[in-house]
Amino acid sequence: MYKKLLIGFIICILCLSPIAAEDWNSFAGGADHNGYRDEGSDFVTNLWVFSIGSPIHSSPAIYKDYIYVVSGDGILKAIDMESGKEEWDLDLESPTNSSPIINSNRLYIGCEDGLKAVNINSHKIVWEYNCDSVESTPFFYNDIVYFGSDDGHLYGLDKEDGSVELNKKLDGELKSSPIVVDDSIYIGSTNSKLYSIGTDKEKNWEYTTGDEIVSSPAYVNDTVIFGSTDGNVYCLNTSDGDLNWKVDLNNKIISSPTIDEHDNSLYIGSDEGNLTCLDIRDGTTKWSFSTGSKVQTTPALKDNLIAFGSSNGNFYVLNKFTGLEEFTYNPGTILFNSPITSSAVINGNSLMFGDDSGQLYSLNIEKYEVPSSVQLYYSIAVLVIIVIVAVVVVRKVKGKK
Repeated sequence: MYKKLLIGFIICILCLSPIAAEDWNSFAGGADHNGYRDEGSDFVTNLWVFSIGSPIHSSPAIYKDYIYVVSGDGILKAIDMESGKEEWDLDLESPTNSSPIINSNRLYIGCEDGLKAVNINSHKIVWEYNCDSVESTPFFYNDIVYFGSDDGHLYGLDKEDGSVELNKKLDGELKSSPIVVDDSIYIGSTNSKLYSIGTDKEKNWEYTTGDEIVSSPAYVNDTVIFGSTDGNVYCLNTSDGDLNWKVDLNNKIISSPTIDEHDNSLYIGSDEGNLTCLDIRDGTTKWSFSTGSKVQTTPALKDNLIAFGSSNGNFYVLNKFTGLEEFTYNPGTILFNSPITSSAVINGNSLMFGDDSGQLYSLNIEKYEVPSSVQLYYSIAVLVIIVIVAVVVVRKVKGKK
């Protein structure tokens, strides 16, 4: 009797686990910002490019077999990750730089006119909350959607109807994406402060840096780690906000840290043009890789690989232990380079990211395979024109002689 009950219980857990794993509850998928999800079903990794038509600044979200991405002009698209074809789209009727999150068939996204909840089955907005611009990516925790706004308020809304559960007035503009751990919310502000606020609406503590905080904090081992535009990476104790360590990376930090707890490493970009790997225990630099241009994206982590884009139009995949380059993809083929400010996500072996030209790319991170981009053909056309013009000029010069 008990054996049958135990077997039934285990079967129920196994059935429920994949469902829970599919949710994409925060920026980059979790409080560690790994941007990675195992394949939830049989999935063939294909190479493709999808044109959205306007710049992609936000990071996509993964749910089941689809990737959800929002363009800067507020067009939400659901794209089949295997084929690269559009399933449906929705005009949010407001520009957005926030990244979408998804929980139980409902998508939440910040826009210039507030936060919106979208039913991804009906493809309709089910509720919206009007406030100042929301660039902060929401965080889903205990059926509440938490986010910051440019009006300086930290909000917590009920997932079902958008009713207000938390409305905490802080200072500055809250462009940083919050994380919630053990009933405490951590969020940065343009007033240079990192706040810890209890879900019970009480302020735990605040810590002041030297400049704005737009980087989203990450959590590991009872600490929060984040970057500031003063050029420093900070590691604070979650209990009281005391400083454990800080490291100067010499330029603004817009990128959010990605945590690899098993290797005691964090990876973060800076406007100095580097992706830097630090030891989460004391901030010691393990390695630094230079791209020569701003790195404002948050890296995605899979196995021994770390993947990120740069403002120079290149996308890089490095060995996470050594910082050595595994491969680089230049979709703009130099002539049509477009900055990459959208952070990548990884589903199984499918690595996906957008760029400022409005293209969404799917790569195979295991085989180091990349798609041919539209810009490649443009580059070939330009080179052909240059050759034709050169030939005409040479002939004219020879004719005059």
